[in-house]
Amino acid sequence: MIAGIIGGTGGMGSLFSRVFREEGYDVLVCGRSTKVTKEDIAREADIVMVSVPIRDTIPVIDAISSLLSEDQILTDLTSLKTRPVQAMLRSKSRVIGLHPMFGPTAGTIRGQTIVATPARCRDEDISLFTSLFESQGARVTLTTPEEHDRIMAVIQGLTHFKAILLAGTMRRLGISPEDTEMYMSPVYRIETGIAGRVLAQDPELYSDILCMNPSVPWVLDTCRQAADEIRKMIADNDTKAFRSEFLVSREWFGHFCQQAQEETDFLIHAMVNR
Repeated sequence: MIAGIIGGTGGMGSLFSRVFREEGYDVLVCGRSTKVTKEDIAREADIVMVSVPIRDTIPVIDAISSLLSEDQILTDLTSLKTRPVQAMLRSKSRVIGLHPMFGPTAGTIRGQTIVATPARCRDEDISLFTSLFESQGARVTLTTPEEHDRIMAVIQGLTHFKAILLAGTMRRLGISPEDTEMYMSPVYRIETGIAGRVLAQDPELYSDILCMNPSVPWVLDTCRQAADEIRKMIADNDTKAFRSEFLVSREWFGHFCQQAQEETDFLIHAMVNR
């Protein structure tokens, strides 16, 4: 079989090119400077994978849709799924959306999660991807495009927002990470390190993740409501209300609290003993 990856000369496309090659696929890739074009891939590949920035994904899908047949599988690697899947369904091909929950710097899919959103496909198409990815050590989670975007508004939207908010607050206070260096605990370093990791990457990626997911504003409205309520407890010195809020949230997190403590203890141990 031939796997064709549009945008396969770098980043996630390059990583998944290796994934397919390791499973014995012939792989075609195209990029800005390749002789192979996206139209070539659309005509020749059994699996057509779109791996381009979020804002370019739907235009690329629309550009190749008329060239695809029902004998082909069309998929994408974007962080959003509802609108890209809707665009892919305008073709005649079978459609499965994919979202790798990691970046290209991971270097491998082993130990990683890949979310799949089957939309118009055969059972064997789903098995093809799950078997391929699981054979290389990844975990595949199946869901709908709509549920994916709803959950991503928390996993990505809220988490990235919090990291950017931390950095923006420190900047407005005139306090840099270097100013806090001599005061840092390992836990604080982890929190600040996540913000630094986000800021070290492409701002357009995070702009698209936050601005193009229609579920994010609703999540951030809820975040603002929670922040206002907790801030009032602190401003009013209402320790009883604060304790209640703390314990209710701990109960909501359940056994994950103990798991998180053990995992972060492991990270802290690794940091202080490196």
